Amino acid sequence: MLGTYFYHQIVRKTIIAFGTLFNEIYIFHKSADGDNISQIKVPLAYGPTQKFLARIQQQPDLNKPVQITLPRMSFEMTSIQYDPTRKSNVTQSFKASDGQNFKKVYLPVPYNIGFELNILTKLNDDALQVVEQILPFFQPSFNLTVDLLDSIGEKRDIPVTLNNISFQDDYEGDFSTRRALIYTLQFTAKTYLFGPIAESTEGLIRKVQVDMYSSTDVTTAKREVRYTVVPDPIDADPGDDFGFSENWDFFADSKTYSPTQQTDI
Repeated sequence: MLGTYFYHQIVRKTIIAFGTLFNEIYIFHKSADGDNISQIKVPLAYGPTQKFLARIQQQPDLNKPVQITLPRMSFEMTSIQYDPTRKSNVTQSFKASDGQNFKKVYLPVPYNIGFELNILTKLNDDALQVVEQILPFFQPSFNLTVDLLDSIGEKRDIPVTLNNISFQDDYEGDFSTRRALIYTLQFTAKTYLFGPIAESTEGLIRKVQVDMYSSTDVTTAKREVRYTVVPDPIDADPGDDFGFSENWDFFADSKTYSPTQQTDI
């Protein structure tokens, strides 16, 4: 299997899905009478906090016409780690259709992706407004539905768990120096990584047969009933309108009784 090229963009999709959780956060500033003075949509960008702090430190003059604005948020992927607690049998597989052909897909491998969300503001009330719009949704996890495999429409719920919250007041210098309050929220997204998708070498299952015995020891037990079911018509495809023909064979005194029943779906 190694050396077979495939790229499902699962980690990329998980990063994008995580970011979309926080791209509609607003801050309101009110007057003493409770009227709204301004409304700010908090910008969200992918990148480390140090990048934004460095830009602030390089632009310390509050009177400069062009400078980085606060509040803003940044997030980044911080780790990726195998999760043995969600391990399944690696040899198990399932079949899926891409609309035309059947594919053979092995069960995915569970991985935990760590994320860090940073909230940068110059007013503590701004930071608290953002934090309170996030925390109630994590108890302690929030499920994201991600289309992990576009080709076969494989969607899965990815739990995103809030692990830790910390606070930092990055303020040094006199009153002319800009202040940055930083709230850091750490998350874990429990996603799955799929391997290559192969063409299924097996055809459609068009017959199911079940034998029923008088005891669990089939080497000595007498076979009493055989149940057989086939699609009707037998050459029906998965997208066709078809039914099933069921047949019960009862074995007694070397005679077989076979009433047939047809069931539509």
